Amino acid sequence: MSNTGTWMARITQDWLVLSLTGSAAAVGITTALQFLPLLLFGLYGGVIADRYPKRNLLLLTQGALGLCGLALAALTLSGHVQVWHVYLVALLLGMVTVVDNPSRQSFVSEMVGPDQLRNAVSLNSANFQSARLVGPAVAGLLIASVGSGWAFLVNGLSFLAPIAAVLLMRPAELHPVERAPRGKGQLREGLRYVASRPELIWPIALVGFVGTFGFNFPIWLTAFADDVFHVGPGTYGLLNTLMALGSLAGALLAARRGTSRLRMLAAAGVAFGVLEIAAALSPSFWLFAAFLVPIGMVGLTVNVTANSFVQLATDPVMRGRVMSLYMMVFAGGTPIGAPLLGWITDAYGARVGFATGGAVSLAAAVVIALFLARATGVRLRVERRSGERRPHLRVVPRAAALAGAQASGRPRELAPAA
Repeated sequence: MSNTGTWMARITQDWLVLSLTGSAAAVGITTALQFLPLLLFGLYGGVIADRYPKRNLLLLTQGALGLCGLALAALTLSGHVQVWHVYLVALLLGMVTVVDNPSRQSFVSEMVGPDQLRNAVSLNSANFQSARLVGPAVAGLLIASVGSGWAFLVNGLSFLAPIAAVLLMRPAELHPVERAPRGKGQLREGLRYVASRPELIWPIALVGFVGTFGFNFPIWLTAFADDVFHVGPGTYGLLNTLMALGSLAGALLAARRGTSRLRMLAAAGVAFGVLEIAAALSPSFWLFAAFLVPIGMVGLTVNVTANSFVQLATDPVMRGRVMSLYMMVFAGGTPIGAPLLGWITDAYGARVGFATGGAVSLAAAVVIALFLARATGVRLRVERRSGERRPHLRVVPRAAALAGAQASGRPRELAPAA
């Protein structure tokens, strides 16, 4: 229920800002303000999540998020809303999210334990994306029929659902996790921990580039709906719903997979960038809309695979700080990417803005895939099978590639590297 209200508010907020200003850059500024606190204070939120009971923290943060929604509803329904009001509420939402995100992400492991963590992360994403199917469509109908204020009101009231759910939980049945004691240097300790673990650095780096440059859909979809295809808020809601369909499918497929693999993460990152570029170049509305489904699917695969891999590879006592860094990099880069890509979209058009985000995501995925291949001891080997004229490329462990090079009489340094 709360996720449905949140998606209604997101769609309504973007459309309201576009209506008040007529600028895609203003939509980017709103998004940037909402994520700026994550960039500035995200790591401190992780320290708080590791230090205090996450169940109690969630009661506080969910209540505060609900109050922000009700405040924006009151301003809009009274007819006094101005764009700076939306900016201010977006900033307040971001401040609360600094604590809410790492608490909520790491609380999943306390609900299910480590054996089912990956499936729980995937199903949590499926829950979020299921709401994304309903929220934009309902928001479009409400905006067109009775106005934006009612959508904000529904969002504010929807936070009663998670508050009631957390209160109804039986604490004795949660999986206890060691909490970090109060002390100095805990923030630096978390950074040193991640810096010493390459298997954590590269997934976090990849989601950082994809989140900063590839996930600016509020900017692009509003611009495509308004400037390129000249459709109203109902069709804008449809575009978001199509992307949510793909995201839901990606989440359910991720829940079926038993493991999180780095090569899956890299491949999904490459596919995500290619699909965004293809969508940006789509000549017709329905082709563009069709591309949004696989974009949602592959984008969700990147997020779930990286999220579950990082959580499973992290010591429980450090999980809040590591997940705060993960969310800071994934969402905290939005204050950099959103205004920049909003300006590109205003100056050069929606197609150039969307293609730019896809190109940066693609380049980052390719470079990080090469680093991952080198760090995990993987090379590419060219093989020619008997009876076939064309050679084949195969991924093999580095030791096997070097052994094959020596057996063929080639020097070690000439073995083809990934």
